[in-house]
Amino acid sequence: MDSMEKNKIDQYLIDLMITYREIGKNMWLLDDQEHNLTGVAVMYDDPLVVFRVVVMDAPEKNRLELFTRLLELNATDIVHGAYALEDDKIVLINTLDYDTMDYSEFRSTLDAFSLALVQHYPILSSYRG
Repeated sequence: MDSMEKNKIDQYLIDLMITYREIGKNMWLLDDQEHNLTGVAVMYDDPLVVFRVVVMDAPEKNRLELFTRLLELNATDIVHGAYALEDDKIVLINTLDYDTMDYSEFRSTLDAFSLALVQHYPILSSYRG
């Protein structure tokens, strides 16, 4: 990524007043409790910008019930992104095309993550082991 691209993602985070730190080349970790965005990773992997947060470990019990509920939430409540299973972890993930991504789309993804993490916590926490 050239400095112009890096600056685009950095600038969006700064404009949104999100607390974050750069954790590697083309990777940012959001640590912003005020915006309910703790642990959200933003990664640039040309041509995509990937947003990802680990929500919880997949439980041993009631897995089918939980996975069914997550699919229902994907269909009805998630505007930007989706719940997924990755290495026995439930993650919330979204991708945007870097070249066409604008400030509003970037912000909407983070807003959707924040809303999902807050609103779905009571639902998903009942499945924690």
